[in-house]
Amino acid sequence: MLNYKTSVKGDVTYSDLAIKEIKPIMKLIIRGKTKDFITAIGKNFNMVLPTEANTSTSTEKLTAFWLSPDEWMLISNETVSVDNNTYQVEDELIKNISKAKLGAVTDVSDQFIMLNIKGSKVFDLFATGSPFNFNKFKNKKGSVAQTILSHIDVIIHLTEINNVNLFVRRSFSEHLLSWLNDSASRL
Repeated sequence: MLNYKTSVKGDVTYSDLAIKEIKPIMKLIIRGKTKDFITAIGKNFNMVLPTEANTSTSTEKLTAFWLSPDEWMLISNETVSVDNNTYQVEDELIKNISKAKLGAVTDVSDQFIMLNIKGSKVFDLFATGSPFNFNKFKNKKGSVAQTILSHIDVIIHLTEINNVNLFVRRSFSEHLLSWLNDSASRL
């Protein structure tokens, strides 16, 4: 994150809808299958990784999203320093997971951007560009969905009712934001 450049040009507000980038946020992909892997995560971060599809767990500092039976995205709940791209969490994971050969740790902080979208029209906006049925999702705090939005792969995390964090690859973020702005202006 030392040369961090955003593709999002400012916050956007519409009637009952607000879109802004939250930056910089630490994002790590962790992979592992063994009970020892799960135990090491729990012991080092006082966190139980979610084992049910499309769910998340949180502590004061971290949130983990279930992505597949052996893959999770781990994010910081607060922004981190832009002057540094090393994270204590990552260092601990490398020491206790990778070096112990229990699993893998990959820093994807610069690969994904995180958009916070909130307002009463969030799911109306998503419905215009996604095949995913958000009926059950939008009422269950902590839900996670990997889906397509305007032909772009995204990860959506429901933090509160009508408040989501959307993760998109940086290379697609400008296109997605353009689509979000266009679609939101028509709601």
